[in-house]
Amino acid sequence: METSAQTLTHDLVIVGGGLVGASLGCALAPLMERYGLRVAIIEAAPLPASPQHEAWQPSFDARASAIAEGSAERFRRLGVWSEMRREAAPIRHIHISERGRLGATRLDARDVNVEALGHVIPNAWMGRVLHRQLAEMEELALEWHCPARVERIAPVAAGHSLALSDGSELVAGLTVLADGGRSGLKEQLGIHSQAGDYAQTALIANVEVSQPHHGVAHERFTAEGPIALLPLAGNTMELVWTHPEGDEKARMDLSDGDFLVALQRAFGDRAGRFTRVSKRYAYPLSLVTAEETVRPGLAVLGNAAHALHPVAGQGFNLALRGVTDLVDALESSLSEGRVPGDMATLGAFDRKRARDRRSVVRFSDGLIRLFGAQWPLLPQARAAGLVGLNLAGPLRRDVARRAMGLER
Repeated sequence: METSAQTLTHDLVIVGGGLVGASLGCALAPLMERYGLRVAIIEAAPLPASPQHEAWQPSFDARASAIAEGSAERFRRLGVWSEMRREAAPIRHIHISERGRLGATRLDARDVNVEALGHVIPNAWMGRVLHRQLAEMEELALEWHCPARVERIAPVAAGHSLALSDGSELVAGLTVLADGGRSGLKEQLGIHSQAGDYAQTALIANVEVSQPHHGVAHERFTAEGPIALLPLAGNTMELVWTHPEGDEKARMDLSDGDFLVALQRAFGDRAGRFTRVSKRYAYPLSLVTAEETVRPGLAVLGNAAHALHPVAGQGFNLALRGVTDLVDALESSLSEGRVPGDMATLGAFDRKRARDRRSVVRFSDGLIRLFGAQWPLLPQARAAGLVGLNLAGPLRRDVARRAMGLER
């Protein structure tokens, strides 16, 4: 870009208006009001023209996410939880087991004196609520570019320049990449990622069961890979069924009836009989972590910073903690008269986030490797460990609190 375009146009630009970017936009509202921050959100996918007025149409096919209790508390602080929980199904119990073994661990919300360990919410509903909140921020200096893509990004003296597909040219003091890492912007900036391929694919769908789920979430480990069932409204549950890479294709091609038979055979009948299945989706699984998540005038959040195996349902919860920590860091920086892209502020933020990222990556990656290994006597040791964890009250409560995002 020309030198004349390097004059700051925005204090902060969020690339990506999905769940992470929209959460950040909502969380910035107090700072925008207090310090007059100029903020822009760039989103490639078209959004409803008036999300605050459109009626909600629940769909059996809707994708959903598990929201830990710690994340629910963060949404309470944003003022969106009362609306979000309208479509939320509480997780009151978690049942962890391994097929063919007697050992099991049961986590219960009552063990940690809470109503729910977490909630499962349709992604479309979460996005609707967050975008409604953003639509009510019209009096603040929030600017949308949607649909629009960042075609070029480059560092300049003031921060970063961004050339958009709608013809706009922005210069941001702080640019936050919350685009899921699929846009190629990290590569434009020379930010590399470490990637570990699990050689697994997640098959995701909603299933209807013959009996009430009573708020029980299941994590069942099999020789093929883990099967997770998460409670949704009514007798519906979200299924995340992990397959060795390539094996999912045959099951994607099955008729609904044959698919339900195969699932019943793999999972068993502890959740009841599977009676209906939605449209199925398949996603390859890998562990991807960005080698840099901050630079002067730049921060990387969400899947752009870390893409995890879904086994423990920690990806979005980890991202939401990143949103909270970034806003806290910016508030501290602004109160001391520093600019949002100040590297001292971003460095301190990144050091704090690094500890949380390492802990969650070790936990989720370790589960996959532990239950995927079939060394002699290891299955028996896993079964004994699940039984021991179930019997050890303090340890079980500690695991429950960590699953809730209340321990870091």
